[in-house]
Amino acid sequence: MFKKVLIANRGEIALRVIRACKEMGLESVAVHSTADADALHVKFADQAVCIGPPPSRQSYLNIPMIISAAEVTGADAIHPGYGFLSENADFADVCRKCKLTWIGPPPDAMRLMGDKIRARAAMNQAGVPTLPGSTGLNVESDVLENAERIGFPIILKATAGGGGRGMKIVHDREKLVEAWAMGRTEAQAAFGNPEMYMERYCQKPRHIEIQVVADKHGHYTHLGERECSIQRRHQKVIEEAPSAVLPEETRVKLQAAAVRAIESIGYTNVGTLEFLLDSDGSFYFMEMNTRLQVEHPVTELVTGLDLVREQLRIAAGEPLSFDPTEPRRPRGHAIELRINAEDPTTFAPWPGRITALHMPGGLGVRVDTHVYSGYVVPPNYDSLLAKVIVHDVDRPSALRRARRCLDEMVIEGIRTNIPFLRRIVNNPDFIRGDFDTGFVARLLAERSSAA
Repeated sequence: MFKKVLIANRGEIALRVIRACKEMGLESVAVHSTADADALHVKFADQAVCIGPPPSRQSYLNIPMIISAAEVTGADAIHPGYGFLSENADFADVCRKCKLTWIGPPPDAMRLMGDKIRARAAMNQAGVPTLPGSTGLNVESDVLENAERIGFPIILKATAGGGGRGMKIVHDREKLVEAWAMGRTEAQAAFGNPEMYMERYCQKPRHIEIQVVADKHGHYTHLGERECSIQRRHQKVIEEAPSAVLPEETRVKLQAAAVRAIESIGYTNVGTLEFLLDSDGSFYFMEMNTRLQVEHPVTELVTGLDLVREQLRIAAGEPLSFDPTEPRRPRGHAIELRINAEDPTTFAPWPGRITALHMPGGLGVRVDTHVYSGYVVPPNYDSLLAKVIVHDVDRPSALRRARRCLDEMVIEGIRTNIPFLRRIVNNPDFIRGDFDTGFVARLLAERSSAA
C-alpha cells in the first residue's frame, strides 16, 4: 500500500478523499489555487501546496504543477476525484511514468471509453445494446446522409466529451446543418476536438446508470443502479438508488450488460455505465464515466460500502473488500440532492460570502460539503456547494426525510437552488415516480406559462 496520496482536485470531493485516506491510515496532500487558500480540503489535509492562480488551466488542470507538488511532498499516489483531470488518460500516463500510483482505471480503458465512437463499437462487440448512430461527422454531406439513414429526431454529440456540452437535439432536416456547426464550435471550445457524431434520439427516456467495480485479480461486478433522470440541461439535479420503477427483469439485464462491458475491456477500479431506458423497456448504452461519480454516496448508503476506500485498495493491488459472487440487494432507498450556488429561477451562478449556515442532520442524513459560515464561494469553479444524501427504509420515507432536510437547511448571503429542489420533491409526478429526463424542462415550462 502506498503511504501518501495527493488529491488532484478541490471542494467536497477532495475533502471526501482526504477523509477516506485518514480512516485508512494514509497521509494526504491537498493542492489548491490561490482562490482556495482557505478551503476546508486545504485545512484538513496533512500537507497543502498552492499550484497556481484561480483559472483552472493554471492550477487544477496544470499537470506539471500537480506532479511537482507530488514530488515536493513525497506523495506516492494521486487520486483525481471527479471533473478536472479525472478522465484525462494522458495525466494518468504521466503519473505512472513518474512512479506515482494512479488511483483510477488503466489509461487505455480511459481512452477507449472517452472516445464516444470507439466506446460504441466496443459495446457493440461486447453485446451491449446501443442506439442506431454514426461514426465521426466531419463534413456536411455525412451529416445529411446519416440523419436520413437513422431517421429524425436525432441527437448530435461531441466525440470527445460529455456533460451536455456540444449536444444538440434536431427534429427536422432544415435545422440539422446549423445545429451540427454550433455543436462543433462548442465541442472545440470545451474539449479541444470539434468532431461530432449522431444517434437516434430516444424520446422521454429514463437515465439509469450502473455502478461497476473491478480489482486486479479478475473480479468484475456491479453495485446496483442509480436513477438519474432528474436533470436540467443534461446536468443531474437529484439522484436515487435504487430506481423505483425499474422492472426486475430489466434490472438484471442492465447489470449483466454493465459487468460484461467492463470485463470485455479489462477495466479495473470503479466506474459507471450510463444507459437510456426507453418507454418500451428497451435500454441502450449511452456512455461510461471512468471515474468516481458525484452521486456515488447514494450507492454507498444502500450497499454499506465505501467506494473511495475500494478505489484505494484496488489501486494498491488488493482484492475487493467484499465477495463479488454474493448477490447484493440494496438496503432501503437513498436520495441525493445537489445544492448549488445559483439563482433558483434563472440558474445563474451566484458566488459570494456565506454569512450564515446550518446543515441538516439526524438519522439517515449525510451531508458532503466543503463550505462553512464565512466561506467565500469563488466565481471560478463549479457551483456545487453541498450534497445532501438521505437514506430510509423505502422511497416514500426517504422523500419525507429529504423534504425535512431542505426545510432545515439554511444558507444565507448567497442564493441557492434549495427552493427549486423543494418544488421537485413536492411535485406529485415526482412523488409517484412518473418522470423522465424531460421532467425538469416541463416543470420550468409550466412555471413560465403560468407567469
